[in-house]
Amino acid sequence: MLKDKVALITGSTSGIGLAAAHVLAEQGINLILHGLMSNEEGEALADSFAEQYNIITLFDNADLRDPESIHTFIDAALIKMGSIDILINNAGIQHTASAVNFPLNKWNDIIAINLSAAFHTIQKSLPSMQKNKWGRIINIASVHGLVGSVNKSAYCAAKHGIVGLTKVIALECAEQGITANSICPGWVDTPLINNQIAEVAAKENVEFEQAKYNLVTAKQPLPEMMDPRQIGEFILFLCSDSARSITGSSLPMDGAWTAQ
Repeated sequence: MLKDKVALITGSTSGIGLAAAHVLAEQGINLILHGLMSNEEGEALADSFAEQYNIITLFDNADLRDPESIHTFIDAALIKMGSIDILINNAGIQHTASAVNFPLNKWNDIIAINLSAAFHTIQKSLPSMQKNKWGRIINIASVHGLVGSVNKSAYCAAKHGIVGLTKVIALECAEQGITANSICPGWVDTPLINNQIAEVAAKENVEFEQAKYNLVTAKQPLPEMMDPRQIGEFILFLCSDSARSITGSSLPMDGAWTAQ
């Protein structure tokens, strides 16, 4: 049932978004890719997906801080692809500092990219889903959409906001064949986390793998980071007909972090 559907994934040139793109492409889902790379690099990535999976692809590097850029991006995608059936709001950034010292520009960028951009993509994509009476909106929140952590005021505010936004969209679309859910991962094994692990290793004077274990288990009982593909496979399930009654949910994939 998913073959030839169209999925838009923000932040899909690396990490969770890229892994999800591969999982969906394997099912014959056409892809609108997005990320922070040049048009030339992005188009090469899109072409590689098209060739490998025999699907239709598109790439855009829209600035998610700018609503007009988002609107232009989605309008162009709808013209080329015809519809947006699956929307995965995955793009995000992070900055850590105490609330009293948090830079205003970092706060504004995190709220814009991690929260406001999701509202804009949803608002622009919903008419297509409503017309087709089918849609899947999946917002990649975080365990920090459910709990707080020190020095993460902007990130936690944005991710809690994503959880709330998701609930509202689910309620508004409940009779339209459209579901909306948030996935709330804990530790995910991506290259972006390596610097944090290296800092722990240096601070505690331990090997990299021990530092990784220490970092994970400080919050999460399951002593391993999740492979990004696991999130992609969960996304695929939420797109399936078996998940048609799952909507408005905040779904932890957090190794029992929030079970404590």
